Amino acid sequence: MKSTPDPGPTLAIGDTAARFGLAAHVLRHWEHVGLLRPDRDGAGRRRYGEADADRIAIILRAKEAGLPLDDIAALLADADPHARRATLRRRQAALEAELARTRTALDLVTCALSCTHDDPTHCPHFRDALTGAHPSAARAAAHETSLRC
Repeated sequence: MKSTPDPGPTLAIGDTAARFGLAAHVLRHWEHVGLLRPDRDGAGRRRYGEADADRIAIILRAKEAGLPLDDIAALLADADPHARRATLRRRQAALEAELARTRTALDLVTCALSCTHDDPTHCPHFRDALTGAHPSAARAAAHETSLRC
């Protein structure tokens, strides 16, 4: 009789890495920094079950959101919901700042593309966009409605 429940089917590190499109060394690194704790077989080889696969998927999604491994580890390990929220709020603020920079860049490119000047660098609206003289919405409206130079 078994003393522990059957963990179900498990995969070797190479198969698990391939399942997620990762290199095996990535899983080893995540284990080294404490993000993963795979079981070991009798020969000491790593074996990954469904719980490990779920955790890998969570790590990958968190990385897609731009979270560094330290923050991911804190989110996965921290039982304090306030600490989790603080970590997520910091990431939210960073993403909002990044989004604002991206919007500004998009406004500049849109202004240049919609300009009637052969060289947008000679357009006063484009120059205003470069210096940030107008808020982006007002700048776009002014560019659309004002006379072209």
